Amino acid sequence: MNLGFYIILAAQFLSALADNALLFAAIALLRDLHAPVWHTPILQEAFIFSYIVLAPFVGAFADSLPKGRVMFVSNNIKIAGCIAMLAGINPLLAYGLVGLGAAAYSPAKYGILTEYLPPDKLVLANSWMEGLTVAAIVLGALVGGILISPSIADPLLQLWNVPLINTGIDTAAELAIAIIVVIYLAAAIFNLYIPRVAIDHRPLGRNPAFLLSEFWHCFKLLWKDPLGQVSLAVTTLFWGAGATLRLLVLGWAAVALHYDMSAAAKLTAWVAIGIAIGAVLAAKFVKLEHSVKVLPVGIAMGIAVLLMIPVTNSTLAILLLIAIGAMGGYFVVPMNALLQHRGHLLMGAGSSIAVQNFNENLSIFAMLGLYAMMQRLELSIYLIILVFGLLLSGIMTALYKRHGHDQDNGKI
Repeated sequence: MNLGFYIILAAQFLSALADNALLFAAIALLRDLHAPVWHTPILQEAFIFSYIVLAPFVGAFADSLPKGRVMFVSNNIKIAGCIAMLAGINPLLAYGLVGLGAAAYSPAKYGILTEYLPPDKLVLANSWMEGLTVAAIVLGALVGGILISPSIADPLLQLWNVPLINTGIDTAAELAIAIIVVIYLAAAIFNLYIPRVAIDHRPLGRNPAFLLSEFWHCFKLLWKDPLGQVSLAVTTLFWGAGATLRLLVLGWAAVALHYDMSAAAKLTAWVAIGIAIGAVLAAKFVKLEHSVKVLPVGIAMGIAVLLMIPVTNSTLAILLLIAIGAMGGYFVVPMNALLQHRGHLLMGAGSSIAVQNFNENLSIFAMLGLYAMMQRLELSIYLIILVFGLLLSGIMTALYKRHGHDQDNGKI
């Protein structure tokens, strides 16, 4: 891997770090404004909403310009959302603007890998990308928590508020957002040094109606392609399951381990660490042409989720969550690489990843909706885990039976 690849990684790490830290700062800002408690999940919905609504357009945007330029523009949109929060705009609307930037950023950050690297490097590149993204998730939560902590924020506010100069930053949440802006700026600077590559699959038009039609064409094309179908189905299932698993762990830890919300939230980090381990193992042992062979690991992941039911020991819980995360990382990284490669061949990297984001976020909405419905019915957390684990294993088994030999019968 050359210097250009590491510049891409640095830009992605800083942007993802800021994204994850900003969530906690935005929640703290809502509390300062005495917003209703239900505004917190709406805050996250506002962020994800852009991924779904803008899916037909961000892929074309990502494919119309050099990917580094797209990432630079997208980071500036995120900065604009942060500044809007500091200016007193409703945090829900401002955070939605950050989501718009993130939605535009995503096709470019992955799409550049297929344009910049040869196919035999994609699994390794994805393992680096996923590993650093997981690190950004863990560190972002830590940084966000530290920045809004009174013991840290109060001394920093005294240093920040220079005499005779009114910065308008008076709370820990506002200070955290201001520092996060600096992190986004650092990411944007790295974006300027991302190597330029030739633009292929340039969009044929910019009319919204045409882009909707083109997106629908790409959507059908990727789902009809056997290898595109299995990779898209698996990544869609993984991210929907991942969002649900986070809430499952919180509920399970409270019942099985008697953890409070703070301790339970820290427990979810072990899943992320496991994903990073799985990503490293995938880079070492899985080649792109054998990526479908990892599907049984997804089946095993669903079974491992069922093992949460009898666990009541914190050490065993940590080991189990690391194992679940490692299985997830091991099978999703090759699937991501395969999806990017097929999408790049069929329609352009940006468009294919926009389709991927659209499906993944619809999956998140659907699976969280199922989880919310089961909670509304006041089902036991153990029954919910049972349903979730069996559903995950069942879908992965069906995919393996349908596509397990696709790569033996066709070309990558």
